[in-house]
Amino acid sequence: MDSAESAGGRLGAVLTAPRSGVVALGPSGPWLTTTPSQARQVLTDTARFDFPGDVSRSGDLSASRGETRSGHLLFAPVTPDQVARGLATFTHEWQSALDDHDRLSPGTPYDAMVLLRRPVARSTTVAVLTAASDAQRDVVADQVLDWIDALAPVIAARRPPHRWSRARRAERDARLTLEDTLTAIPELEASPAQVATMLAAGIQVPIAAGSWLLAWLAHRPCPGVDPVHAVWETLRLTPPTWITARITTAEVEIDGQHLPSGAVVMVSPLLLGRLPALVAGDPAHLRDFDPDRWREGAQRPGAWLPFGAGPHACPGRALGMAQLVHLAQWCSAHEMTLSESVTIDQSRGIAPLPCRFDVSARKEPPA
Repeated sequence: MDSAESAGGRLGAVLTAPRSGVVALGPSGPWLTTTPSQARQVLTDTARFDFPGDVSRSGDLSASRGETRSGHLLFAPVTPDQVARGLATFTHEWQSALDDHDRLSPGTPYDAMVLLRRPVARSTTVAVLTAASDAQRDVVADQVLDWIDALAPVIAARRPPHRWSRARRAERDARLTLEDTLTAIPELEASPAQVATMLAAGIQVPIAAGSWLLAWLAHRPCPGVDPVHAVWETLRLTPPTWITARITTAEVEIDGQHLPSGAVVMVSPLLLGRLPALVAGDPAHLRDFDPDRWREGAQRPGAWLPFGAGPHACPGRALGMAQLVHLAQWCSAHEMTLSESVTIDQSRGIAPLPCRFDVSARKEPPA
């Protein structure tokens, strides 16, 4: 399976950047933070570091949107009751997706990026849209997936598509259809447009994270592994939101480096997750998938900020972790092998492409 270090493009540029303070990736930026303290400053100082304004081009649908000049809204974290409802739906829909595959395509490999779509989408809408009916939630889940699909060619294009291009019109139509449906739902936490963006984040990112988890556990089986540790190790090596950006609202200083107003500053959980100070185990094996490294307890999982930090940290963190832990538990009860090599798709965050696997035999879950 390809590692992030073997990838080129923006991913390779970030991972090969010097670990020496705030690094300029070009003559006039963007700027990359390379230490946890720098990253926390950028993510928590919301007065001086704002969100980019155009989510359809940034590719970053990972975080909640705060009340900043770019018009984003801060969402409250999901409650334990919301997590419980969402997880119950995920458990049911995951088994249903497996059964549908076995019925419609028996004997063929499972495709993680396809298999996880409905379970993640429906469990997220159940958790978030508490005032909606079951039918409304299912419609919204499908429409969010449609919008995510329509966003893909817009985000992946080398140059922003013209506003009247086929890609832009398809994206606009999918988005407006979703917003119209959300308008009919009472007691929304924010405007339909803002809720649509939050739902897209809460669905797109866990689909990719769950696919990476399946890919790693199929590639390097870990019998008896702690499911929580497996999730953290996946989020360390392949965080779907591998980079997030902020814009300076005034001249700022980060570790002695002066940046002008309007500078793009990036935080990369992928980079931070490769710093020896933040990772347990042998520093010579930081690239290896080794969930057992977290049994030592010397370092705290999550210090590389896969869910962000500060007031705009991901509000769906608890639900996303619950989904992924359930998936890791399912993996521990099955023998899995990858049916083909996994490469890294950088078009929207990072995702495994393809991520197809076989379940060759079933076994009893480890005690």
